[in-house]
Amino acid sequence: MSRSDLPAAGAAAASHLAPTLTSGLAATDGGAAALDHLLALRAALGEAAVLIGDAVPERNRNDNSSQLPVRPLAVVRPADAQGVSAALRACAAARLKVVPQGGLTGLCGGARPEDGWVALSLERMVGVQEVDTASSTMTVWAGTPLEAVQRAADAAGLYFALDLGARGSCAIGGNLSTNAGGNRVIRYGMARELVLGLEVVLPDGTVITSLNKMLKNNAGFDLKQLFIGSEGTLGVITRIVLRLHGKPRCTMAALCAVDDHDGVLALLNAARSGLGPLLSAFEVMWPDYWQVVTERAKVQAAVAPGHGRYVLVEAQGTDESVDAPRFQAWLEALMEQGLLKDAAVAQSLSDVQGFWALRDACAEFFQVIGPHISYDVSLPIGAISDYARECKAALLAEGIAGRPAGAGIESIYYGHIGDSNLHLVAWSDGLSLPEQPKARMDAVIYGLVQKYGGSVSAEHGIGTQKRKWLGHSRSEAEIALMRTLKSALDPQGLLNPGKVI
Repeated sequence: MSRSDLPAAGAAAASHLAPTLTSGLAATDGGAAALDHLLALRAALGEAAVLIGDAVPERNRNDNSSQLPVRPLAVVRPADAQGVSAALRACAAARLKVVPQGGLTGLCGGARPEDGWVALSLERMVGVQEVDTASSTMTVWAGTPLEAVQRAADAAGLYFALDLGARGSCAIGGNLSTNAGGNRVIRYGMARELVLGLEVVLPDGTVITSLNKMLKNNAGFDLKQLFIGSEGTLGVITRIVLRLHGKPRCTMAALCAVDDHDGVLALLNAARSGLGPLLSAFEVMWPDYWQVVTERAKVQAAVAPGHGRYVLVEAQGTDESVDAPRFQAWLEALMEQGLLKDAAVAQSLSDVQGFWALRDACAEFFQVIGPHISYDVSLPIGAISDYARECKAALLAEGIAGRPAGAGIESIYYGHIGDSNLHLVAWSDGLSLPEQPKARMDAVIYGLVQKYGGSVSAEHGIGTQKRKWLGHSRSEAEIALMRTLKSALDPQGLLNPGKVI
C-alpha cells in the first residue's frame, strides 16, 4: 500500500507525522513504507487503536525495570485477537519489531520498547468473558488486571490463587508471560499450574485458539506451555482459561520467631506434615529485613526483635470451627517442643493483614532506604542461609570509593522460602539509582547463585536485565533449544527480540 492508496485523512496524517517519525524510521527497512503500514493499520482498527509519534503515551515508554524510557514509533491497542493478528501482520510486512505490553509492572525489561519498535498494548483487551462454575474455570482477556480476576472469582463463590503485590495494576497476560509466582505457590503452584487454555497470536499473525476447560487433555503437545514464561517472544497471549479453586472459608496465620535457618527448616517440615494441604504461605524474614521494616518503615510487629529468623505461616481452611483449633494446637505443640522462640496468632482478618503488612513492606523500600536494586533468585531450600550469609559478606567487601573497607554494598534478605524463592535488596547509601553499582552487584549475586546450583530468576522472568546471566542457570543445550523454538516461530526475529535469549 502506498500513500496514494490511503484515505484522505490518513494521507494528511502521514504528511503531519512524517517529520516526527523520520529519525526513528530511518533505522527500519524502508521508513516511508513502515509509516504507510502503520497508517493503514490505524485506518483498519480505528484512530484510538493506533497512536503514532507524539501521541504515544508516557506509560508505554518503559516498564518497571528502572531503565531509561524509550518512545516507541507507535502504540497499537487492539480490542481482540483479530486486531492483534492484523497488527502483527502489518508489522511483519514493514519489518517493524514489536514488544507486547500488559500492566508494565515487570522488573526485568521484558515489556520495555527499543528505538524503532512498535508497542503492542493489551490495555483495551480487558474483562471476564465467562465464569463456568461447573468446570471451575474463568475465561478472561489477557489485559485484565489480576485483582479484577480475583474479585470475579470471589463473586462467583470461587477462588483464583495467584496473588502478588502488584495485583491492582499487573495484567493477567503479563503474569503468564513471566510465569509469575507470588505469595501462595507452596499450595497452588506457579501461574502455569493455574492455566487450562490459551488463545495466542503467533508472530506471523496466525491465531491459535485452544480455550480448553478440561483438567485432563492429553491430545498431543501441551502447546500452551510454549507461551507461559516465554515473555512475549514466541507469541502474544490474548485470552486465557484460568483454573479456579474452592473459596477458603477461613484463614489462619501466625508470626513466628526461630533461632536460625535450621529452625526455619524444622518449622517448614512441621507445617507440611502438621497442616498438610491447609498450608498456603511460608514467608521468611531475616533480622536485617525485620529491622528495616519495624524500625525505619515503622510497621507494627506482634513479635519482639532479637531473633534469628521471622516466619509468617498462613493456612487456609474450609471450616473455622475445626481448622482454627487445629492450627492453634499445632502451634502450641511447637512451642512446647521449644522450636518456636516466640509466636503471635492472628485473632481476626485484621491481624492477618497486619502480619502480611510486615512482609509487604518491601513495596515501600524506595521511601525507606532510598534508591536500591531488587533481586529475585531461587535456591535449594537447604542452601538458602549459606547463600545469604556469603552474599551479604561478599557485597559488603565490594570496595566503594571514599568508604572504608568492609562498608561496601548493603543488602537485606527475605522471601517465599517455602518454595525456594529468595528476594534480596542491595544498595549503596548516597547514590542515585543510575549511580548504584548494579554490574558489580549482579556479578556477586548471580555468581553465587551459580555456585549454589540455583536460578537467576525465580518469578520475575529474564527480560533484558538477566539475559547475560541466563547461562548461570541453563545449560548451553537448553539455551540452544530455546533459540531453535524462537527461530521456528519467529523466523524474522520481530517479536520482542533480544529478550530472554
